[in-house]
Amino acid sequence: MVTVYGIKNCDSVKKALKFLNEQSISYSFVDFKKSPVDIDKITQWLGHVDMSVLLNTKGTTYRTLSLKSLDLNDNDKAQWMSKENLLIKRPVIEYNSNIIVGFDLSKYEGIFHS
Repeated sequence: MVTVYGIKNCDSVKKALKFLNEQSISYSFVDFKKSPVDIDKITQWLGHVDMSVLLNTKGTTYRTLSLKSLDLNDNDKAQWMSKENLLIKRPVIEYNSNIIVGFDLSKYEGIFHS
């Protein structure tokens, strides 16, 4: 089963969903705005991917909250992501035991066609 986390108006999420639809891969979609993920889910993801992969430091939310100036440790960053899901790079895809963050066509082709 494939679960996609993100927001509907995100370009990377749109690309990921388009890819999955074109490949006839069924998935469930979890919208951060309607069903925010909690610290337990974020901690689970961080068991598979690095903080630098999961935390979106280039996004508007990160800049607006001025998090760079706070010198946060990884636990603090995870807590912030649980309070502000838009700090999470999108999409996050759970597939088998894989956690895939962001949209990368060649990575998707390798994972979903193997």
